[in-house]
Amino acid sequence: MRPYWPYPKWIAHRGAGLAAPENTMIAFQLGFELGFTMFECDAKLSADGVVFLLHDATLDRTTNTQGMAHTHTWDELCTLDAGSWHGEKFAQEKLPTLEQLASFCIDHACHLNIEIKPSPGFERLTGERVAREAQRLWADQAIPPLLTSFKSEALQGAMVVAPELPRGLLMHELASDWQETVSALQCQALACHFPLYNPLLIDEIKRLGLYSLAYTVNDVGIAHALLKMGVDSIISDTMDIAKV
Repeated sequence: MRPYWPYPKWIAHRGAGLAAPENTMIAFQLGFELGFTMFECDAKLSADGVVFLLHDATLDRTTNTQGMAHTHTWDELCTLDAGSWHGEKFAQEKLPTLEQLASFCIDHACHLNIEIKPSPGFERLTGERVAREAQRLWADQAIPPLLTSFKSEALQGAMVVAPELPRGLLMHELASDWQETVSALQCQALACHFPLYNPLLIDEIKRLGLYSLAYTVNDVGIAHALLKMGVDSIISDTMDIAKV
C-alpha cells in the first residue's frame, strides 16, 4: 500500500511557469489566479543562512547583478531586481524568502514542492536548513510541503533534521541504483524528467509504494498520456494545462 498522498495532479513550475519572473511572489500569485493549488519552487541559502528562492547557482540570469548567490548576505540579496529580466512591468519584484512563500501558500490553502537547490559544496547543509525552516513554517499545518532534490546529500540532511517531511528524489536520467537510493533516503516519491516514464517504470514505482511526479511537461497531450499511464502529478510551465 502506498502512503497517503495529499497533493494535486497539477503543479505550477517556479510559480507561474513562463508567465512571470520565476520564483518571485508575483509568479505564485499569478499561478494561483490561473487556478493552480500547488507550486514548485527552488530554495537555497544566502551567505548568512537565510533560505530564499532562486534556481541558478549564480545571480546572472534572473537578477540585476552577477556572481555566486551563496556569497551574498540576505541584506544584499533582498535589494536586487529579480523581475526586469522578464519584462519592465516586473521591475519591482524581489527575491523572496521561503517564509514569504509559506505565508502565501498557507493563506491561500495551496501546497508546495520545495526543490532543495544547494550551491556547490553546501548540499548537506542546505538540505538541513531548508528542512528545518519548512518544519517550522508548516508546524501547525495538516499538509506539509514536499521536499525534492537531485542531490542525495541534501535529502539526507533533510531526513535527519525533519524525518516527518515527505521527500522525493529528482532524476533527469534513470540511475541504475535509484531503488536503493529512494529506500535509503526513505522517499515517498520519485520526480523524473517526463520522457523517462513508461509503464514498467510506473509499475515499479507503485510496487515500491512510491508516488511519481513528471517535470517539466508543457504539452497537454503528453501530460494527459502520462496521467493515463499512472503518473501522479505533473509539473508544468503551461498555465492553462490544468484547465484541459
